[in-house]
Amino acid sequence: MDRERLEARLAELPLFQFEFIDPRELTFAARIRYVCEHECRRYGTSWACPPAVGSVEACQARCLAFPHALMMTSVTEVADISDIEETLATRGPHEELTRQVRQLLEECGAAETYVLSTDSCAHCAQCAYPGGPCRHPDRMYPCVESHGIVVTDIAEKYGIDFLSGNLVVWFSLLFYR
Repeated sequence: MDRERLEARLAELPLFQFEFIDPRELTFAARIRYVCEHECRRYGTSWACPPAVGSVEACQARCLAFPHALMMTSVTEVADISDIEETLATRGPHEELTRQVRQLLEECGAAETYVLSTDSCAHCAQCAYPGGPCRHPDRMYPCVESHGIVVTDIAEKYGIDFLSGNLVVWFSLLFYR
């Protein structure tokens, strides 16, 4: 992995912040999945969401199989941070940045990547789940929270800002080897 080249290329993107992290520093908790199951309309409807992503334990094992991770954030301003529809409508540019960062990781020598990003996959108007396989597995990034990852713990550890008034801070985790 050519980390120096990667960092130079990351600096060219409109990222808010990024940090290289050790996946073993992540906290996984079933309580995070509770929000998916009880508050998210996508639960049980997408390959990017529980229960399709597997148990929290299976997700943890999948993530920890990678020796390296990159946490990246981008920000978007909204009129009312409590308006969930307005907030979710701003995630498209972050998803595109996540795709670009994955490509950069691969160009700089990552042999394999596993990407987690925001909310739920929205590539298809109707997900093939559960009746058929994902139509775009190369572009489908499960949600960070779907894996039970406590984002605030790792953000605080690395000084990544996540509470900023009416700024939506979008997170992605890109695991690689």
